[in-house]
Amino acid sequence: MDAKELPAFPSLEQYKKQAKELVKACKARGKRKATGAGLGQQIDFTERDFIRRIKKHHPRLGKLSDSEILREKFALADAQFVIAREYGFQSWSKFSKHIEELTRESSPVTTFETSVEAVINGDIATLERLLRENPGLVRERSTRVHRATLLHYVSANGVEDYRQKTPQNAVAIAKLLLEAGAEVDAPAEMYGGGDTTLGLTATSVHPERAGVQIELLETLFKHGAAIGATGNVVNACLANGRGQAAQFLAQRDGPLDLEGAAGVGRLELVKGFFNDDGSLKTNATKAQMVSGFMWACEYGRDSVVDFLLQKAVAITTQDIGGQTGLHWAATGGQLRTVELLLDRKAPLEVKNIYGATVLDQTLWSSHNDPKPDHAAIIQALVNAGADVNAYQG
Repeated sequence: MDAKELPAFPSLEQYKKQAKELVKACKARGKRKATGAGLGQQIDFTERDFIRRIKKHHPRLGKLSDSEILREKFALADAQFVIAREYGFQSWSKFSKHIEELTRESSPVTTFETSVEAVINGDIATLERLLRENPGLVRERSTRVHRATLLHYVSANGVEDYRQKTPQNAVAIAKLLLEAGAEVDAPAEMYGGGDTTLGLTATSVHPERAGVQIELLETLFKHGAAIGATGNVVNACLANGRGQAAQFLAQRDGPLDLEGAAGVGRLELVKGFFNDDGSLKTNATKAQMVSGFMWACEYGRDSVVDFLLQKAVAITTQDIGGQTGLHWAATGGQLRTVELLLDRKAPLEVKNIYGATVLDQTLWSSHNDPKPDHAAIIQALVNAGADVNAYQG
């Protein structure tokens, strides 16, 4: 969740002042536009920043066009609401109450926030002390819009972005919370509701990078976590780039449709979605087939890629983002899959919705999300005839 970080000792008066300044700046800008005077002068809140904030955080005004937003009456209550949402709260009243509670050293909000910091920083000693002093703390929830429990913070997903980090002892933290009585499948409100710690952990990049994702998932399962409690988590893992977690959950009998089976490389299961004449059975769709093919390319499931190319998928197929299978294989760092697709004459100069060819996208990925085989893939694309002069940078 993209939320601003509160200082250690926030002042409600300062946020009230910010809200008034936002209204004042909006009125001043409107007056200058009406008279045509002073439009070049700088103000604390520029039009562009003001519009961005409104569109991101105000559900009613955010639906308007830029010009309509600037013409709309902007009251103090609107400004307060925007500021509250910028810090991750449902309303100004909840935001102001949260800040007021933080001024009390032993308030429930202060205790919860201190516990969150202990969780994300791996401070077991502090967390043990707080749980011992407040046994009910383990089932308390954040006052922010996501309503996360302490266990949800272990996933480093969907909570405040500045708190999305995984300490090396995250598994020990999770065990401590679960043994203290944390509800393993408690739902939170990160991505539309019903988000469990299992699903959030499986789709999170932070525990994966810390090397503890699979052990965390195993710990949650040992304490009774249910795959079915979090929707089609295997597909969610694939869509979020968490191939290892997808494989792990598929082995735990996670639900697999055609796209999920293709993404984790279950060739025999993939074959089961097709009739003898090559048509899809009623339990699969063309959209699932295309998604499955793209994921098979991204994660290097070559036997599935080969089968789908023979059965029903054209080498030129693009997904809704304009990506071909070669785009996905190359950016995913799958050298053997790239070679397979090049042997099948995969197109090199097809552009995705960002205007990027396969070479463009691979060069970008090699810088922003490098994989061991990216250099070899770039060379393979060039050797195959990719237009190096067309690179957009």
